[in-house]
Amino acid sequence: MLSKESKIRVLENFYGIDYVLFGKPVNRVTNCCPVVKEEYVSIKGALLSVFIEMLRLMEHTPKKLTEKVTSVMLTEMAKTSAKNARREAKRIVTTEAARKDIKADLKEALKENVKVDLPKLVETKIREKGFRLAIDNLLIARALVEAKNLSEMNEWTGKIAEDSYKILRDSLCETAMMILDDDDFKK
Repeated sequence: MLSKESKIRVLENFYGIDYVLFGKPVNRVTNCCPVVKEEYVSIKGALLSVFIEMLRLMEHTPKKLTEKVTSVMLTEMAKTSAKNARREAKRIVTTEAARKDIKADLKEALKENVKVDLPKLVETKIREKGFRLAIDNLLIARALVEAKNLSEMNEWTGKIAEDSYKILRDSLCETAMMILDDDDFKK
């Protein structure tokens, strides 16, 4: 069972994911059809469900809260966490290791479809990598720092949770890209 502080961290991350990907809550994104937004929210819920299991496995123990957290405070915490996650992702995506990953993704995409707008594909791959890094930074990096014991994450259950997390994270980022790529959104 998670502590009250861990539950608040999950709620903060629930809101923070939207700020990482859209800069605002997903319900304020008006360009996209409701079906895609519903899919996004469903995937986000599944991702956070796996994340909760990961917190349990790593014995997540954030510091105790001394004051009551209001919805306004929670929103501000989410915005700050998202801003930090985006800044860190931006820093990491410019490293040589990230460039190699992006180049490998580009080569794979070009094998599948030679007739593609290369500059747009490069932009898309960089954005995807940035989103994945930002989500990982928001959810995982902080949780690892606040974890008491990571040994179960190296066991079978932890590896299954990690694999599930990666699949859901990638699916969430793809759905967010669908929402952001809508032509009406760019106008």
